Amino acid sequence: MNTILIDTHVHTSEVSSCGKVSAKDMVNYYKKAGYDGVIITDHYYDGFFERLSCDRWADKADCYLSGYRAALEEGNKIGLKVYLGMELRFEGSLEDYLIYGIDEEYIIENPELYKHSLESFKESIKGTDILIVQAHPFRKGLKVADPALLDGVEVMNGNPRHDSHNDLAFSFASKHGLMMTAGSDAHQPEDVGCCGIRVYKNISTSKELAQWMRESNSYELYIPR
Repeated sequence: MNTILIDTHVHTSEVSSCGKVSAKDMVNYYKKAGYDGVIITDHYYDGFFERLSCDRWADKADCYLSGYRAALEEGNKIGLKVYLGMELRFEGSLEDYLIYGIDEEYIIENPELYKHSLESFKESIKGTDILIVQAHPFRKGLKVADPALLDGVEVMNGNPRHDSHNDLAFSFASKHGLMMTAGSDAHQPEDVGCCGIRVYKNISTSKELAQWMRESNSYELYIPR
């Protein structure tokens, strides 16, 4: 059966201040590493938007989407699929949540998502295919969320500059029957291709990918090392 290999947690320097690789270069790194696609999950939090000089939300949304759009443009040129996601952090907290199944319209039409709590955000997406996956929940200083508010947990975070205690994340997801994801959390060239998921379908859109991920047997974790 043919599969496509996707990294579920990738940043661009255009948007994520901690990112050291441009969207164009990141996409090319992944193409060379043998991946078929990436989900761009740039950091979405109050600090990013407060630093912007523009006032209109549409303009702020354009700034936030700049990394994804640059990645998509390059991906179309070289044959790598690029999906839109985000790494969302709510005001007053340190925890991060990978959000899958969104599109540009969603970001433009739903301003200041960081002003939600996890509970209110979960309520706001009721009836949609949007997924909430807690990123690296067992890093030092973070709190794991109420599993009832999550669709999944990142059980393999490949960032080499953090100890994400992936074993604890795996145990937590297993105990609560949550979806499991694996992502490189790529910020620098050496982060590329640490892990990901293999999907048994040629997925075209972010929404379609989220729908497919909801099917428990529709993908497998890829952890080569």
